[in-house]
Amino acid sequence: MPTFAEPIAKPTPLQLRPFRAVRYDTDRVGDLTDLLAPPYDDLGATRARELRRHPHHVARLLYADAPQAAARELGRWLRRGVLRRDERPALYVYQQQRGARILQRGLIGDLVLPRHGGQLLPHEDVSAHVVRQRAGHMAGLRAQLEPLLVACRGAESTAAQVAEHVTRRAPVAVARVGELTHRLWACEDATELSLLTSGLSTGKALIADGHHRHAACLHLSGDAGSPWDSSLTLLVDTTTYPLQLSAIHRVMTGLEPEKAAKAASEVARVLPLPTGPRPPEPGELVLTGAEQAWTITDPDPLALHEALAGHPSRWAQLPAAVSDHLLLRHTWSVPDLPGAVTYVHDLPQATAAVAGPDSGSALLLPAISEDTVWELAGAGVRLPRKSTSFGPKPTAGLAMRVLGLS
Repeated sequence: MPTFAEPIAKPTPLQLRPFRAVRYDTDRVGDLTDLLAPPYDDLGATRARELRRHPHHVARLLYADAPQAAARELGRWLRRGVLRRDERPALYVYQQQRGARILQRGLIGDLVLPRHGGQLLPHEDVSAHVVRQRAGHMAGLRAQLEPLLVACRGAESTAAQVAEHVTRRAPVAVARVGELTHRLWACEDATELSLLTSGLSTGKALIADGHHRHAACLHLSGDAGSPWDSSLTLLVDTTTYPLQLSAIHRVMTGLEPEKAAKAASEVARVLPLPTGPRPPEPGELVLTGAEQAWTITDPDPLALHEALAGHPSRWAQLPAAVSDHLLLRHTWSVPDLPGAVTYVHDLPQATAAVAGPDSGSALLLPAISEDTVWELAGAGVRLPRKSTSFGPKPTAGLAMRVLGLS
């Protein structure tokens, strides 16, 4: 499988730099709720088309078919004052909450990307096709509209205290997207900036979301000094604000469920679920379609070894490796091509997509633990693509990085 993986090498200290964010001017555009978008992978094509009808919605840039044309539109928004660039470089304290409950707080900045792993650990494999697609969009637009989500553990308590102090000020932006309220504070003070980034030179950080955008930056960066040597990033201390980790399910519209169950029984233990589909337990997958369901457990060791040839031995314990390599590729002959599989984060949505007759099959996966992700990433083992979904993810369009502005 093609990959843009880099070998683990000598650690490089993390650098989260202040930058001049490009943000919507609420005096000109009004409520940000009408202009921001969920993360790229969380929005379907139909909904994206609906949002693009708004003349200034960030979806017009995020889902543009022609990135150079989107870059010209972005330029017009800047000239007309729809967007403005902050006057001074800053780090941005970013908070997501549901009602009064704070779900996440972190720092948005410009993260220098180590070329050879080091302290920034990818945990998932990537698709070469998607990396090229994202790189083309980023290069044409010359902007990053949503940050990478990067997790760290046990940052300096002083940084958390400073962030808490910063949130007592008036935020520079507030928006509600779905059930979540997003707040943003700009921090420009040199002393506060130093304290906020204290502790980043020790420990490691994990890319929780945005592997293809991270790989696209590395793909685009060339000589030292390239603007793609760094990336717009949200850094979250998960010791204080743990991320939610869920599975990503597979939907195959061209796969008949009964035939799939019969074929799977040749390489694993398959049992019917008389009560219908349910969330899978650890160590099992659930196949469903046309209101039928089966559990899949205990894969045949020889078949699994053959299906995972050329991949790390520890993949044998990972649900996504069993699903994608043993079942989809090896047993069901589902091609590893764009559009052959739809990846769905919501289990009820995946189940509903195949509930009707002749609507295909869904393979439901269990979530793996965050400790497992950290352990494997630290050992240099990347998980199969679409193994995990960390959240809550940052919204798109709240604080953007635009290249080439004077």
